[in-house]
Amino acid sequence: MRPDTADPASAARPGPGRRPDLSDMRHDDWVARWLPAAWGPYARLCRLDRPVGTWLTLLPALAALVQAADGWPTLWRVFIFSLGALLMRGVGCTFNDIFDRNFDHRVERTRFRPLTSGQLTLRAALWFAFAQLLVAATLLLAINSMSRWLALALVPLVVIYPLCKRYTYWPQVVLGIAFNWGMLMAWSDTRDVVPWTAVAMWVGAVVWQVGYDAIYAYIDMRDDRMLGLRSAAMRFGDRGRFWIGLLYAVAVALWFAAGAGMGLAWPYHLVMAGIAVHLAWQVKTFDVHRPEGSLKLFRSNMQVGVLLIVAALAGTVLPAG
Repeated sequence: MRPDTADPASAARPGPGRRPDLSDMRHDDWVARWLPAAWGPYARLCRLDRPVGTWLTLLPALAALVQAADGWPTLWRVFIFSLGALLMRGVGCTFNDIFDRNFDHRVERTRFRPLTSGQLTLRAALWFAFAQLLVAATLLLAINSMSRWLALALVPLVVIYPLCKRYTYWPQVVLGIAFNWGMLMAWSDTRDVVPWTAVAMWVGAVVWQVGYDAIYAYIDMRDDRMLGLRSAAMRFGDRGRFWIGLLYAVAVALWFAAGAGMGLAWPYHLVMAGIAVHLAWQVKTFDVHRPEGSLKLFRSNMQVGVLLIVAALAGTVLPAG
């Protein structure tokens, strides 16, 4: 399960004075206030109302753009990669709801999603997924040949991720690969090559995501067991703090090594030390037996994404003297 949400179907709304306790949902958000009623289910299907995942997809890619450009990337490239992150995250969430539509109605947190609550039909969701892919395909015209092939290789990963939790305890690995794919494309589009240092940064981001997504997965462990789904949290069990701490340590080590290999200035390593402190705080705060605090820790990784950009700028733009 992912930390996203949907608007309840009007027929399923509780009576006056009663409202279901859905921790990941807002009844009065901007989608409900500003969008036409017919658009709301589509906005929630692609998680426009839940931007955390989009930021966690985009921020590492922006950091890679800075590193690949050895400074400030072009605004055009930032725009293309931002739109690509938004669209591909939306495609992934749409397919997630398509595949999970027969599971979601059995979980209090997800039973009001557009498909499982009847706000959208399966056909409408499939057409919407196709439309998003079609718009994303136009972005191929704005990137180079190597990046186009990388973009096409990403699509199967985005589509199959929701199925992975049925067969493996490591769906977070597939998610991490897909979420951070833009880091590789940032280098291929900027330099027409993906050096080992870029791959090391990407692997570090994948490992980081396995860690923070496992933190979130502890929230859903009871429901996942009931539904026969799997996650890294189930594999880690009571030793979650140890394994997540180890994953974070590997991620930071790879990021330090990649920065050194790129010849980034010392301010990069100073900011990276700050990232290490933040991740250590997450591990210290995390409690496998109190998963109610996991959502806050999960969201705090947006700060890590921002710091990755700051580190890249510090290592390329700031003077090293």
